[in-house]
Amino acid sequence: MQLEEKYENLKKYIKELGSVVVAFSGGVDSTFLTKVCYDVLKDKVMAVTATSSTYPEREFKEAIKLAEEIGVKHKIIRSEELEIEGFSKNPINRCYYCKSELFSKLKKVADEEGMKYVLDGTNADDQGDFRPGRRAAKELGVKSPLLECGFTKEDIREMSLKLGLPTWNKPAYACLSSRFPYGEEITSQKLSMVERAEDYLLKLGFVGFRVRHHGDIARIELRKDQINRMLNEDIRKDVVAKLKEIGFKYVAIDLEGYRTGSMNEAVSELIQNV
Repeated sequence: MQLEEKYENLKKYIKELGSVVVAFSGGVDSTFLTKVCYDVLKDKVMAVTATSSTYPEREFKEAIKLAEEIGVKHKIIRSEELEIEGFSKNPINRCYYCKSELFSKLKKVADEEGMKYVLDGTNADDQGDFRPGRRAAKELGVKSPLLECGFTKEDIREMSLKLGLPTWNKPAYACLSSRFPYGEEITSQKLSMVERAEDYLLKLGFVGFRVRHHGDIARIELRKDQINRMLNEDIRKDVVAKLKEIGFKYVAIDLEGYRTGSMNEAVSELIQNV
């Protein structure tokens, strides 16, 4: 199916929903979905952003700016995952706890605002990774128009560019809790360490990376084309000094480079049984 045909199908799908609340993080997928919903439904769509300690301040500020640029009604709520029983223990199905909490709150907003449906930005490529949050979406009746209409990440980026969205080439992002090995307790202090470390690498001009938290060790995953830059003597010394100042005792570069879901690699057999 041609991309333009997918796009027309998506608009038709959204129009038939009538009114919607969109889970809006300001990422590539949710920004594109929100833009299309607004173009089709206007005042019958509300973007809702949930703040928490797993959601970096820089992403929150960008979400506010993007919602303003789109022109959509924007509501901010609090959804603190660390307050959810069991979440901080970081089990394999951690995302199920998170999404159950988030989507329940979004359904409440939808009811209060008189909106019929809650939407998320899941796309066709997301089916290939371990995503226990999808079970929560299905249980709570959350719709995923991008998935239903067959949009891949590449499709979304291409259409985002055509629509003039600044997120068309934004690096993929996942919440800060994804930086921890399953079973390692997640705390607000540890989340802050990761956020500060990643903010610093962004300041240095790195893109498309992760700082994984392994106790005393910060394991930095970089795009392969940026590993050599990190090995520049001055940059390397600055990064080591900063991350130790933040609280890590050791700083390591993962020679395999950045890849999504790397924390799943160590528990692949367990994941198959979840």
